[in-house]
Amino acid sequence: MRVRILGPLDVEACGEAVDVTGPRLRALLVRLALDAGRTVSAEALGGSIWPGERPAKEANALQTLVSRLRRLLPDGVIRSDAAGYRLDIAADSVDALRFERLACEGRRALRDGEVEVALRLLDGALGLWRGGLPEEVPDTARRRLEEVRLAGAEDRAEASLAIGAFDGLVADLEALVAAHPLRERLRLLLIRTLAEDGRRAEALSAYAGYRAFLAEELGTDPGSELRELHLELLRAEPAPAARPRGNLRAPVSSFLGRVEELQLVRDQLETGRLVTLTGPGGVGKTRLAETAAGEFPGVVWMTELAPVSRSGAVEHTAVAHAVIAALGIRSGDHLASPRPPMERLAEALAGDAVLLVLDNCEHLIDEAAGFARDLLGRCPELRILATSREPMGIHGEAVCPVAPLAPAAAAALFTERARAARPGFAATPDETPLIEEVCRRLDGLPLAIELAAARLRTLPLNDVAERLGDRFALLARGDRTADPRHRTLRAVVAWSWDLLEPEERRLARRLAVFPGEITAASARAVAATDPGVLESLADKSLLRFDGHRYRMLETIRAYGVEELVKTGELTRVRAAHAAYFTGVAEQAEPHLREAGQLPWVERLAGERGNLLAALQFACESGDAGTATRLCAALCTYWLLRGEQQALLRWTEATLEVRGEAPDEGRIIVGTLHLLATSIWSGRPPGDDEAAEIRHLLKTTPQEPRAALAEAVVEIVAGADAQAMDALSRHLSHPHPWTRAMAVLIRAVLHGRAGDVDHMRTDLEDAIAAFTELGERAGLAWALTSRADLRTVAGEHAVADLEEAVRLLRELDPADPLVLQRIWIAELRARAGAPARARRELRALVQQEAETGHLAFARVVLAELALREGDLDDAARHLRPAWDAARRAEDPQLRIAVCCTAADLAMAQGDLVTARERIAASFELAVTVHDSAMAAVAAARLARLTSLDGRAEQAAEFLGAAEALIGDVRAIDADLMRLVPALRETLGEATYKAARARGRARGHDEALALIAERLT
Repeated sequence: MRVRILGPLDVEACGEAVDVTGPRLRALLVRLALDAGRTVSAEALGGSIWPGERPAKEANALQTLVSRLRRLLPDGVIRSDAAGYRLDIAADSVDALRFERLACEGRRALRDGEVEVALRLLDGALGLWRGGLPEEVPDTARRRLEEVRLAGAEDRAEASLAIGAFDGLVADLEALVAAHPLRERLRLLLIRTLAEDGRRAEALSAYAGYRAFLAEELGTDPGSELRELHLELLRAEPAPAARPRGNLRAPVSSFLGRVEELQLVRDQLETGRLVTLTGPGGVGKTRLAETAAGEFPGVVWMTELAPVSRSGAVEHTAVAHAVIAALGIRSGDHLASPRPPMERLAEALAGDAVLLVLDNCEHLIDEAAGFARDLLGRCPELRILATSREPMGIHGEAVCPVAPLAPAAAAALFTERARAARPGFAATPDETPLIEEVCRRLDGLPLAIELAAARLRTLPLNDVAERLGDRFALLARGDRTADPRHRTLRAVVAWSWDLLEPEERRLARRLAVFPGEITAASARAVAATDPGVLESLADKSLLRFDGHRYRMLETIRAYGVEELVKTGELTRVRAAHAAYFTGVAEQAEPHLREAGQLPWVERLAGERGNLLAALQFACESGDAGTATRLCAALCTYWLLRGEQQALLRWTEATLEVRGEAPDEGRIIVGTLHLLATSIWSGRPPGDDEAAEIRHLLKTTPQEPRAALAEAVVEIVAGADAQAMDALSRHLSHPHPWTRAMAVLIRAVLHGRAGDVDHMRTDLEDAIAAFTELGERAGLAWALTSRADLRTVAGEHAVADLEEAVRLLRELDPADPLVLQRIWIAELRARAGAPARARRELRALVQQEAETGHLAFARVVLAELALREGDLDDAARHLRPAWDAARRAEDPQLRIAVCCTAADLAMAQGDLVTARERIAASFELAVTVHDSAMAAVAAARLARLTSLDGRAEQAAEFLGAAEALIGDVRAIDADLMRLVPALRETLGEATYKAARARGRARGHDEALALIAERLT
């Protein structure tokens, strides 16, 4: 609801006019509106409605009037309580209250030196007056409003005078002086304006006239300020009026980042005459232009074109007149003659070192381009710096693309603006990543970051981050003084969107389903577009182009998705997107198992965001067929890159989608889900899932990967013998990758059974097969297994690991390969270079976060400290590793931490804690079927038993460990120092007999023996 009082009374509710008739009813509405949102007492209302004699039953009469007014207005707008009545609408819904607020803010801005801001506010205030005030306005309010209006007119005149905008100012002031002849500030402003406009004689005459008027009417003289101005005029030598030397505003906040862009603009302005800063709305083009212009050695004139409407004229008059206004070319100036605007500007901008800044050219791009070309041709020394969403596209133009802020600069901007909104704000260590996330999700756009930081005035940081899903609602409060099209995040995007042609808008909203990169082929398949339209969107900064691919900022994507919802296209376009990227993944998958895998790995890495979005849509929409096909194709990629969490999450999500799906896909997805769950989550595998895979395997032709599914399912179930049988059937498979992988898996099974010789043979065969095939991941896995075997045998294994690291880095250059580097460091320590190992591990700890694989580095550092007897250092490293193990779902990490924690407890003499830690590590090892780690736990149990004085039983536990792993040399050398002590304590014969009893038990009996002792 809106109420207009500054002119004829006008009421609007729900988009329709409300007819309020009757003087008393109108008086009631006016009085309530003047205090909108506040309760007005019945006494005060009665005084406004009946200023003379009041009715006998005033309370009843007032209630009747209120009831009548309620019937005219929307429900709930008029509220009552014990104190009186209230018009429950926002203050800005009443023009009189909005007028007072704008006038007050304008005066404050003028006082603070923000002259152009003051002009904008005061123009907004004075523009609300539509005529005389209604007679129902109370006298006190009427006098107040008229005084504010007069003071606002004076403030506006003073602001205009400050920037040299004299056009029409003298006439306005003379009219005000005639209406208010005794108002001295008006006289002062009039005389100053005449003087600064070069009309010194008229200024002196105006002063003399006012002095004579005061003497005749009041018998007094002008005030001191006017008298001082008069003396200045008398002393000054007449001189021609000088035009202002530029209008560039002083910055009100710091300028962060943009070092490279700023230098590029400097260079471009030095070597060229037209530079255009391009980029999406809110990226900071205007601020960069102002900063660059502030360094310009000559005169700088800035013209804001956002408020200018298209004229459609070939003479580019709209832009020309905007520049004329910015330069302050005024009536009475010889430049304001009837000559064409371009001639007048050419004369005004003649001379050396002049820079003209044209801000926000995008909606006038053709007219601005013509204007720039014409004016540069007329003014040989002139330079133009423009900002626009797209280049002007004229000869000689240098384009400076303005990209979003880099992460560090974005975070610094957020923090600084947050301190301005909430004094004393300082991000805690936990909040720093949250700030980085907010800046990343806001695309590094300075406007969005500043709006988000301002919300910290009333919201906690985590709430701001959580509400970014509806960023346009969250960031809907901007600079009140900014142009409406640049005030909020939605307005900025809508401004760009509305400038697009219909075909461009159609493509832009359809491309919003791409969270990742866009190619001409993918855009054509999903959005059915012409390549020229795609290029046009990049020209207009709706897309970013890196020389190969396009990408849409997340903020623009969010707006585009809203548009897709409005047009009803969202589901159809997302389905087309999912279908296309399913095809991409299926085309790539066979190549991932060949020598030429690297280009395909790189392509899938580049399409990661799109592939996951496609898979998520298929899962959410219940499209089991697409979800299974896509997930099955991506499983190989995730395995090659070691993306454990992706494999865990998406195989589980895909299996939950019920519906028709290809059997081979279900076999692959189900098998890898079982494998990932058993290895990385620590959860026991599902019997039903394994049974379903076994059933499918009986009826489904087996492609190269599915051929290995039976063996993997049996391995996960702990049925190694059945797995061996399944593998033997595929050693002659027609696909070389399947044959090589079958040999590698069989080698692992031999190792689990303690058959070192056959394991070594199979590993050599697998390495040879993968080398011939050229497939890097399989070769790296085989080399890693051989390094493990060589470590057990005390042989040199670093070369194998270093080659595995090289191969894996080819598949994923960004992967730090933390586990491999930790293992290499550990091997260096065993080889007699503990100092180098410690340096490498500490470098890892300093560079990476205290989570995930890095905790293994802490474990090895703790072990090295224990070997040197530094228990405090060992404990210091174990604490963060223990915390990481509790948060992680990696059973291998938990086992390693528990084992080393047991070693520390034994070194400290705390045998109870040591036993608890050994029991925990052994239980986890059995759960995930890791015989090697179970053997390590058994060896620690042997050491604990020896410390407890039971040497013969300790020797038997060593034998049980050997039954589990085949060769006890794989166990930590520190633990194996126990052997000489047991031999000495028991004697050689007793020691050998006890150890033989443990070794003779076999794998399962050995596990039972250890479990019984730890129970």
